[in-house]
Amino acid sequence: MVDPSGRMMIRLTVNGVEQDLEVDPRQTLLSLLREDIGLTGTKDGCQTGECGACTVLLDGSPVNACLVIAGQLNGSHVVTIEGLNQNGGLHPLQEAFIETGAVQCGFCIPGSIMSAYALLQVQTNPTVLEIRQALAGNLCRCTGYVKIIEAVARGAEKMRNE
Repeated sequence: MVDPSGRMMIRLTVNGVEQDLEVDPRQTLLSLLREDIGLTGTKDGCQTGECGACTVLLDGSPVNACLVIAGQLNGSHVVTIEGLNQNGGLHPLQEAFIETGAVQCGFCIPGSIMSAYALLQVQTNPTVLEIRQALAGNLCRCTGYVKIIEAVARGAEKMRNE
């Protein structure tokens, strides 16, 4: 329901925590996460859906948070890079990015990890082609993607062995 000020109430679950928020229905999920909720791990890259730095999971699917408006979110479940935290430690996929040297400047990494995580939820032993396809919407200006692909494969192995 939109009030006279143009704002509306939504109920949204972010990283397993249900939240009631008053939002401008036209603001993006990206700004909602970063500015209203304070989760700054999701990066603001291009604001046009081209770079993938803002990738999060929305109801289990990877999306560019800069393209989703708050008015669409009532009842949704969002997982951000902060939501992969495991008992205060890094997720095996995050560990794999560090171990393989896939983290350089780090700006694209949260979005790349979230795209990879979505893949690994449905394909526990992906091929290199499947990894490349899952990461197709994530741009990295620092690497040639080799280390990132290695990190996803290593993360998949670590997750299978858990």
